Amino acid sequence: MTDWTPMTARARAWFESLRDRICAEFEQIEAEAGSPARFEYLTWNREEEGNPNPGGGTRGVMKGRIFEKVGVNVSTVHGQFAPEFAKTIHGADQDNPGFTATGISLVAHMANPHVPAVHMNTRFLTTSKAWFGGGGDLNPPIPYAEDTAEFHAAFQAACDAHDPAYYPRFKQWADEYFFIPHRNVARGVGGIFYDHLDCADDAAFEANFAFTRDVGEAFLEVFPRLVRRRMNMAFTDQDKRQQLEWRGRYAEFNLVYDRGTLFGLKTGGNVDAILMSLPPEATWS
Repeated sequence: MTDWTPMTARARAWFESLRDRICAEFEQIEAEAGSPARFEYLTWNREEEGNPNPGGGTRGVMKGRIFEKVGVNVSTVHGQFAPEFAKTIHGADQDNPGFTATGISLVAHMANPHVPAVHMNTRFLTTSKAWFGGGGDLNPPIPYAEDTAEFHAAFQAACDAHDPAYYPRFKQWADEYFFIPHRNVARGVGGIFYDHLDCADDAAFEANFAFTRDVGEAFLEVFPRLVRRRMNMAFTDQDKRQQLEWRGRYAEFNLVYDRGTLFGLKTGGNVDAILMSLPPEATWS
């Protein structure tokens, strides 16, 4: 396997810095609402037999007045895939099961049903290949066309700065990926999803790393604005019921179809960090 260590270190440093700025912004929103809520962090270490450096991560969770539950994870792990799982991973197989993965993953479930929930992650993986992936998608229990358009515009601007073909391609990918087949409904109002932006050489790494950074910046720019727009709106019992039923569908997707959940469980990640995406409360009719 090629030594991608310096590139992994750069990606990890960026993901950690993005985590710090996102958490600070979310804490500021709580403070504006008169809430003392702050993120609580738990560092965890991965274990793998025969591996002296399996890596680990930090799980950050905040439960406040505006953010009913928000989790922000950063992890960097090293090891080997199980043989069958290796067959499903870009650049890996039974004969080359080694991998390194670093990334940030965020899911926010909001107290007010008018405020959209959101998911965002970006990551850098290496096997016999190296690539970036990630994206973000908006998940409002009560959709507002204005919010949807603004969220998509932020990610389109990030995409267009690098390749005008990115946004239509990655938007479609998100629409197809964030879909619940057994319900025949979308999980939310979409966003972008991308994977396997290969880094065959230094120039490709720099280009794809720059794009991934812009995706993170787009999220940090647009989502807090949407939260502030809706967080003080009055809501009814029916609005709350609608939110809780929608959360049930969100949970179904993450437990049945989500690649990140499967990857974390298959690679010995921290279970609480992996499942922090689940909502604090949900209902099924």
